[in-house]
Amino acid sequence: MSKTSRMAGAVLGAVVLTGSLVACGGDSLESDGGSDKGSGSDKKGSLVVGAAAFTESKVLAELYAQILGDGGYDTSVTTVKNRELYEPSLEKGEIDVVPEYAATLTEFLNAKVNGADEALKTPLASSDTAATVAALEKLAEPLGLKVLPAGKAVDQNAFAVTKEYAEKNNLKTLSDLGASKLKVKIAAGDECEVRPFCAPGLKKTYGIDVTGIDPQGVGTPQAKQAVKDGKDQLVLSTTTDGTLDSFGLVVLEDDKKLQNADNVLPVVNAKDAGSQEIADLLGKLSDALTTEDLAKLNLKVDAERAKPADVAKEYLESKGLIGK
Repeated sequence: MSKTSRMAGAVLGAVVLTGSLVACGGDSLESDGGSDKGSGSDKKGSLVVGAAAFTESKVLAELYAQILGDGGYDTSVTTVKNRELYEPSLEKGEIDVVPEYAATLTEFLNAKVNGADEALKTPLASSDTAATVAALEKLAEPLGLKVLPAGKAVDQNAFAVTKEYAEKNNLKTLSDLGASKLKVKIAAGDECEVRPFCAPGLKKTYGIDVTGIDPQGVGTPQAKQAVKDGKDQLVLSTTTDGTLDSFGLVVLEDDKKLQNADNVLPVVNAKDAGSQEIADLLGKLSDALTTEDLAKLNLKVDAERAKPADVAKEYLESKGLIGK
C-alpha cells in the first residue's frame, strides 16, 4: 500500500473489508523477524508491531518496536499489505500496535462502522486534530482499540512548486497562488481531478486556476521532474516527502487548512497493549518526532537504501530515546 492509497482510499477500502477477513489469520502475516508473540521470555511480555507495505509505515513500526523493546518488551515487526488486513488483526490481538494516521483511520472506521455511503455523506475527520482524534476514539473503543495521543509528525497531501517559480511570483502559501491568478497544471494521480482535497479543493478553498491534471502519479519522480522541467507548475506529494529539495521544489503552505489532520499516532489492542506504560513509551516518540524528522528518515531508506531498522535505531539513539 502506498501513501497515496492510504490517503485516498480509506473509505473505499472499508467496503472490501468483509471479504478480506478470511485472509487475516496468523498465517497471512509476513513476519520481519524478531521473536514470535507468546514465546517464552523473561521480559515484560511480547508485542507484535504491525506495518503497512510502504517505507514510512515500516520506519514507524521499527521506531515503535525499538522504543518498546528498550522499555523491556519482547517485540517483533510484521508487515501486512494494507489496512484492510491489519486492522482486523489488530482487533483480534494478532497484532498489538500499529502506527496510524488520525484522519485516514477515522474515515476508514467511519465507513466500517457506519457504512461507506454514510461516511462519504458525513465525514468525521477534519483539519482539527483534537476533534478528529476524539471522533476516532469513539469509533475505535467499541472495536477493542485504544487510540494514543497524536504526535507532531503529520503526513498530509502537500503541493509544491519550483523554488524559482515561488520566488518569481512571491509564493509562500496556497492562498498566494490563488491570489496570483496564475494558471497551473498539476502533476498528480488522475484521481486528483475529483478528490475534494486535490483539484476541487484547490479551486474552491483557494481560488487556484487549475487548468488540468498531468497523470504522473502522486509524488513520483516523474511528477516532480515534470514540474522541475516546467511542463507542469504544481506537484501533489506529501509533507513527509524527503526528496522535494533534490528536485528544487518547495511546498506551499496549506494556510486555510484544506487537508485533514493526518497526524501520526499509535493505535493499540486495548486488552493486550493498553497499559499506561506502553502509552508512555510510545508517547515519548510521538512528542519527539516531527514531520521534518520523518521526511529525513524516509529519504534515508528510499534514496540511500538504508534499512528501516537501522534508520530507526540511529534516530532513537540520537534523541536519547533508547540506550546505545
